[in-house]
Amino acid sequence: MRAEIYIGGPGLARGYLDRPELTAERFVPDPFAETGGERLYRTGDQGSRRPDGSLEYFGRLDLQVKIRGFRIELGEIESVLLECPGIKQAIVTVREDTPGDKKLVAYLVANEEVTTGELHDRLKERLPDYMVPSAFVMLEAMPLTPNRKIDRNALPVPSARRGVDESNYVAPRTPTEELMARIWSEALGLERVGVEDNFFALGGHSLLATQIVSRIREAFHLDLPLRSLFESPTVASAARAIEELQKGGDAGKSGAPAIPKRAQAEYFSCSIVRSVAPQLAHKVSARFNHVKISSLAAAKPAQSRDARLP
Repeated sequence: MRAEIYIGGPGLARGYLDRPELTAERFVPDPFAETGGERLYRTGDQGSRRPDGSLEYFGRLDLQVKIRGFRIELGEIESVLLECPGIKQAIVTVREDTPGDKKLVAYLVANEEVTTGELHDRLKERLPDYMVPSAFVMLEAMPLTPNRKIDRNALPVPSARRGVDESNYVAPRTPTEELMARIWSEALGLERVGVEDNFFALGGHSLLATQIVSRIREAFHLDLPLRSLFESPTVASAARAIEELQKGGDAGKSGAPAIPKRAQAEYFSCSIVRSVAPQLAHKVSARFNHVKISSLAAAKPAQSRDARLP
């Protein structure tokens, strides 16, 4: 069972210097003490006790976040990033630069050249999509507090082209690509989007994908299947899919295949109900979509009188 780790004993500090509110929050009464006045310190770390009595450390409690319904351990993402070649330091945090739009951002210090595309692909191999950061910010060094700890509040805001290698930018080449790129940039909150940029690498997710499909319907007057954005998440591929739907004429107006109309018939078979044992069939009488089923035991298959439309 995981829980917060508390420490206490004769060596425990008295509190934070000139910070009474923080001292009251972190130094709490010891419920196990035999004498009054003893206190415990809330470390903010989470762990569990193993059968041999040792403690297993799981990371900071304040590094556990919830985004779009998913509970995420930021330390787990940082551990995977540190395993990537060339990464010296890694910090993952949650930013909400746009109200209501929380995003994971990874801040990295590398000792060799590393592209954001390589990092994105490597994380997708190890982590679910909702744990892959929307942006990767390369720094020369991490900002530090006077106590030499990483100052998360001083981490910079990601650039407008977050999570994308700027050198690989490809401008729209057709009117369809130009309109699609504008739809993507507005939905993602970016200044511009290249036709080969990956939707999810730009910070896209399932909710934004639904919004984009809705905007495509308004702009092009056709339905682009939502799955197409997941299968081919670039402006270029989406534009090709739209152009193919436009060439299809009326067939392209629907995102689902048409259901063929069945010829009208006086009698319809009810093979499922025939599975009822003959000795019980005379007791069966039911209505399914206004179809009356009766006298099953006496029905003759050749006459197809198992069910007759009124």
